[in-house]
Amino acid sequence: MAERGLEPSPAAVAALPPEVRAQLAELELELSEGDITQKGYEKKRSKLLSPYSPQTQETDSTGQKDRNQTPAPTPAQTSAPSKYHRSRSGGARDERYRSDIHTEAVQAALAKHKEQKMALPMPTKRRSTFVQSPADACTPPENVSAPPDVTATTSSSSSLRPANIDLPPSGIVKGMHKGSNRSSLMDTADGVPVSSRVSTKIQQLLSTLKRPKRPPLKEFFVDDSEEIVEVPRPDPNQPKPEGRQMMPVKGEPLGVICNWPPALESALQRWGSTQAKCPCLTGLDMSGKPVYTLTYGKLWSRSLKLAYTLLNKLGTKNEPVLKPGDRVALVYPNNDPVMFMVAFYGCLLAEVIPVPIEVPLTRKDAGGQQIGFLLGSCGIALALTSEICLKGLPKTQNGEIVQFKGWPRLKWVVTDSKYLSKPPKDWQPHISPAGTEPAYIEYKTSKEGSVMGVTVSRLAMLSHCQALSQACNYSEGEAVVNVLDFKKDAGLWHGMFANVMNKMHTISVPYSVMKTCPLSWVQRVHAHKAKVALVKCRDLHWAMMAHRDQRDVSLSSLRMLIVTDGANPWSVSSCDAFLSLFQSHGLKPEAICPCATSAEAMTVAIRRPGIPGAPLPGRAILSMNGLSYGVIRVNTEDKNSALTVQDVGHVMPGGMMCIVKPDGPPQLCKTDEIGEICVSSRTGGMTYFGLAGVTKNTFEVIPVASSGSPVGDVPFIRSGLLGFVGPGSLVFVVGKMDGLLMVSGRRHNADDIVATGLAVESIKTVYRGRIAVFSVSVFYDERIVVVAEQRPDASEEDSFQWMSRVLQAIDSIHQVGVYCLALVPANTLPKTPLGGIHISQTKQLFLEGSLHPCNILMCPHTCVTNLPKPRQKQPGVGPASVMVGNLVAGKRIAQAAGRDLGQIEENDLVRKHQFLAEILQWRAQATPDHVLFMLLNAKGTTVCTASCLQLHKRAERIASVLGDKGHLNAGDNVVLLYPPGIELIAAFYGCLYAGCVPVTVRPPHAQNLTATLPTVRMIVDVSKAACILTTQTLMRLLKSREAAAAVDVKTWPTIIDTDDLPRKRLPQLYKPPTPEMLAYLDFSVSTTGMLTGVKMSHSAVNALCRAIKLQCELYSSRQIAICLDPYCGLGFALWCLCSVYSGHQSVLIPPLELENNLFLWLATVNQYKIRDTFCSYSVMELCTKGLGNQVEVLKTRGINLSCIRTCVVVAEERPRITLQQSFSKLFKDIGLSPRAVSTTFGSRVNVAICLQGTSGPDPTTVYVDLKSLRHDRVRLVERGAPQSLLLSESGKILPGVKVVIVNPETKGPVGDSHLGEIWVNSPHTASGYYTIYDSETLQADHFNTRLSFGDAAQTLWARTGYLGFVRRTELTAATGERHDALYVVGALDETLELRGLRYHPIDIETSVSRVHRSIAECAVFTWTNLLVVVVELCGSEQEALDLVPLVTNVVLEEHYLIVGVVVVVDPGVIPINSRGEKQRMHLRDSFLADQLDPIYVAYNM
Repeated sequence: MAERGLEPSPAAVAALPPEVRAQLAELELELSEGDITQKGYEKKRSKLLSPYSPQTQETDSTGQKDRNQTPAPTPAQTSAPSKYHRSRSGGARDERYRSDIHTEAVQAALAKHKEQKMALPMPTKRRSTFVQSPADACTPPENVSAPPDVTATTSSSSSLRPANIDLPPSGIVKGMHKGSNRSSLMDTADGVPVSSRVSTKIQQLLSTLKRPKRPPLKEFFVDDSEEIVEVPRPDPNQPKPEGRQMMPVKGEPLGVICNWPPALESALQRWGSTQAKCPCLTGLDMSGKPVYTLTYGKLWSRSLKLAYTLLNKLGTKNEPVLKPGDRVALVYPNNDPVMFMVAFYGCLLAEVIPVPIEVPLTRKDAGGQQIGFLLGSCGIALALTSEICLKGLPKTQNGEIVQFKGWPRLKWVVTDSKYLSKPPKDWQPHISPAGTEPAYIEYKTSKEGSVMGVTVSRLAMLSHCQALSQACNYSEGEAVVNVLDFKKDAGLWHGMFANVMNKMHTISVPYSVMKTCPLSWVQRVHAHKAKVALVKCRDLHWAMMAHRDQRDVSLSSLRMLIVTDGANPWSVSSCDAFLSLFQSHGLKPEAICPCATSAEAMTVAIRRPGIPGAPLPGRAILSMNGLSYGVIRVNTEDKNSALTVQDVGHVMPGGMMCIVKPDGPPQLCKTDEIGEICVSSRTGGMTYFGLAGVTKNTFEVIPVASSGSPVGDVPFIRSGLLGFVGPGSLVFVVGKMDGLLMVSGRRHNADDIVATGLAVESIKTVYRGRIAVFSVSVFYDERIVVVAEQRPDASEEDSFQWMSRVLQAIDSIHQVGVYCLALVPANTLPKTPLGGIHISQTKQLFLEGSLHPCNILMCPHTCVTNLPKPRQKQPGVGPASVMVGNLVAGKRIAQAAGRDLGQIEENDLVRKHQFLAEILQWRAQATPDHVLFMLLNAKGTTVCTASCLQLHKRAERIASVLGDKGHLNAGDNVVLLYPPGIELIAAFYGCLYAGCVPVTVRPPHAQNLTATLPTVRMIVDVSKAACILTTQTLMRLLKSREAAAAVDVKTWPTIIDTDDLPRKRLPQLYKPPTPEMLAYLDFSVSTTGMLTGVKMSHSAVNALCRAIKLQCELYSSRQIAICLDPYCGLGFALWCLCSVYSGHQSVLIPPLELENNLFLWLATVNQYKIRDTFCSYSVMELCTKGLGNQVEVLKTRGINLSCIRTCVVVAEERPRITLQQSFSKLFKDIGLSPRAVSTTFGSRVNVAICLQGTSGPDPTTVYVDLKSLRHDRVRLVERGAPQSLLLSESGKILPGVKVVIVNPETKGPVGDSHLGEIWVNSPHTASGYYTIYDSETLQADHFNTRLSFGDAAQTLWARTGYLGFVRRTELTAATGERHDALYVVGALDETLELRGLRYHPIDIETSVSRVHRSIAECAVFTWTNLLVVVVELCGSEQEALDLVPLVTNVVLEEHYLIVGVVVVVDPGVIPINSRGEKQRMHLRDSFLADQLDPIYVAYNM
């Protein structure tokens, strides 16, 4: 705003030569239209002014100096006109100019903020996303040797995410010493490079947030679900109204005129027959030249023809289409007042009710559907229009007019004269004296966007004309220039009704002419010596911009310049500036007459034309703070937060006015209180057509006193305007009900906020000053949203700068925070018919996520001050509690157990053997040809089978190779690197035969070695493997050049390929000395990125297989299908161990094959009529998403799933109940029983704790209260309760397994209404972590730990690391007792501690995923107490920024958390491990190391 220094005073401008003034005006226009940059404008302007400005030199230097600091306004600048000039807001803007205060106020507010410079982090954008973003907004990785992008996978098809990649762990191995071997990782927060750009932004954000904005929080916490919201305490210093209760104010009486016509139609008849030659209405062409003048005679004769045609010529004699009282739509363009006037009066004469509406431009106009609703509810079947307009309407292929969205079917009638029939001589219209029957319906759009029809009676129409004629002192023959829309409001009342009543001549200047020739209305006033002009502020504004053409115009004829939006906050400065510029052209100061109108109350008040020389009415300078509390206070303290308003004159003749409270019952306000203006008179609307309920609240209001008793019995009409009656009964309007924003109990006016936004150097950023302000309801309060159109040439820097300054200015001046500020590309906001912004439609788009901003700033941290208090932890039940049996303070201790192994009778030969290797040998002798394994390929054909004997022989050969080639000793560790298949199983038993300890590892992905090989290398190193068994292909891969780029290939241990083995037998098979010896190691990467290996002893293996056998009733004649990864956990046990133990046949389906043939798994189940099948969530998701629309295809292929008794999902997480339900529902049609699908639960310390099995009750589900869950409490609620979470039991507890729920901090048992860690005791628990350094403490803590109290038996428990709870159900367990169900809620490591509460990421992610159709996947994590939400966008990139407010809203609404950062990324970026679980910590590391290549990163302020 540095050019302010060069601003000459208005007097100086007036003194300039006319050609210089003309050039200046042209420049102004160019700048506002966006044809020239601010810089170019300044340059050209100073060049023009330099010869005439003696002080330019020094000002220029200060201008240079101050370019970075906003100068304090000089006294010269504070004069209204010059300021008005400077603060021009650019082109086509409806009703929107700034109020007097804002420019200086904004300057001061920003200067104040400059001292405490806000270091707001700028959002990060991907360069490709938005064409307009400059290059520097991209964030390339800082260092070229950045770790590889783990997201680039081979699978090119977008639907498949790079599932199954176990990413290299973040260098953290459970139990590994910190100092040991992390040289490859940087030792900052979890291996994140310090110099990362993201973290600097987050640092910036954190320091911004450190400045506390919200009131201090209370010290204590009440654990009460009802008390969730912090209720803002009323400010003790807030101003309160002190005046007495107001009395209704009366207008002067309506004069009695002897020859006043009994109806408006009579006036037309009178002038039409007696003064036929007098001009009535002149229309202009596009260049602003008069093109046609309608005389009173022509108006009368053509209206008669139309009335006759409507009543007699549209249908048959017996079945007329129209009857008196029917409604018809009038569809005429804004540049055709003549056709409209004829149609309107034709309808009145025919006694049908006209409903003027806008011409629909497209099938889906903004707000068009609501107009359709109005037409439908008015029962309109006929639309009148002109021939030209009809030709311009959108047509279908075969030339018919399109069916507009939401509109009833209409018949279109053309009203051009040539199509009308002349009435017979004896036909006369029926003109009765005006009564309360409807005359016409004016449409109005409410704040929510619904369109209502205000019905106006013939009497009201007539009386209103009379009142206007008296107030404006109209006389016959006066010329009136009308720039307003002639179809509604003041344009209709003055330009179409009052002119006919008083035989005046209206010159109608259409909006389209104003766009091309802004001065046209001033020229019309001059040419016609018009006495009255009807304008809005924007017309004054445009005329001033174009004042170079005004050399010889005179406005001296004007006695009234009626400013119809004189009620706006910026009307004062418009009027002042216009006066100062045009006073030299004869404009009289007393001619400016602001008025206030509304669709319901019609003209509320109007300033009467003044007496020349009389003093002009005063202004009210009100305190903004007072206004926000609804109280009138003259502003004294801070001139920056003052609002200057001008009066809108007195109450209408014959009317009465009162001010009532805007909400609640219509209680009369006190004299110093702002309220809604209500008007009582015969001149207002009657009803909202067809809406009796709303009508009563608006048109039949009886005001009440503070006691509640009614005041008088005269009904009033609510005008929708907010204001007060000042001294001398002058009416002041300070805003509209529609623009009212109620935030935390204070009222703000949308228009005032727009004005502030415009006053912040908007010219570089905002396109044509188009700003919309509205409020949305989020978390129990209204939140302010500001949306502006961004100029196409605005730079990213400028926009961000402007946005942060607007936030500061609004905060300073209005003392209210903006929740969201969005910039959208130019010309994309929905428009109203006259080019303004369609607010309700904009709000609708914002809420449904289809506004498509190109820049967005969210500031929830400053706005949301009503969050509940953070929780202070309360001490749990301690050892001091009295233990009575199983009760802790009146609650059952939360524990449960499977069947007791000791009581189960088994006559099984297997029980003789202690070791799995012995069992295989025994089977090879007893049932050599019994097939244990079948491996299928993608086509569903069996590629390989293994009978007991074949497996035994193959294992022997592998064992002998280990001895010969590998020179291994008993107890050495061997890594098995095989694709899923029988080869892997054989290698496993080969190791057992040789006495080695097998470690199964997922082979690296050939196309993605950089991401997958380091994990393999790490397991090889951590397990200290002496040898690697693998296939030839993989062996070549391990030694390849590509592998060398990812890891050190020279230091692999011995690699043996097992493809061609010599037929050699072992001299003898190894037999372990005790069952406690190690059988195998199970390595897995957890979701938190921890690599853990656990030791499984022979006795644990035996016990595990036995428990599964008993639970699933497995024996030799059974067949099961497995579609799982065989590398760790229960998946490995089912794939490699169980068949050998139980003798059943396993059909093996490698999950990867499913990607090539989605039908494979289900087809196999159907083909072999399999009763029990096991799968993973990834497999279930693939089938649900991929086969969702293929159920018919499955039917035609003859696939039937009714054979399935159990379909078990193997998982180590909370059951994904929605996925299971979708799967069950989808395949119900092909026979899948809804009871079949269930899930397992295992963890690192014990791979199988729960498994549904074949007998026992069905899995149960419960709804728990999310709010209580965050406090580690379990409160059951009914289905459909707000804030409830559906949880499912994780299968039945296996035989021999006991679980107890424990407080993870105190290690004491908890009651069953508490959430706690699940501890397990069972014979198949692993015997410890396998680590480089045996970290004994961790070992003891996780595997052999005791309860801190309450357990006399001193049982040794293992900690699963998962939170859950136990509930006793009504069902009966196999033992005959009531069944205890175990519910898993989530991993302890994954939980987020925020505001003292415990959150589970999946709950937040579920909320976020629901919020927009384009969110494919979502993951959350925290970083330094900030919640970061990463969403994958599957739609177009222009939707990226739509997600930011939606994500912020939903997390706030449902979880009471403020999102710190929203990151929008491409599909497939969120890493997922082989079990289908999200790797949130990897994601976090990649985000902080700036490796995600996000589409957009929004930092919420």
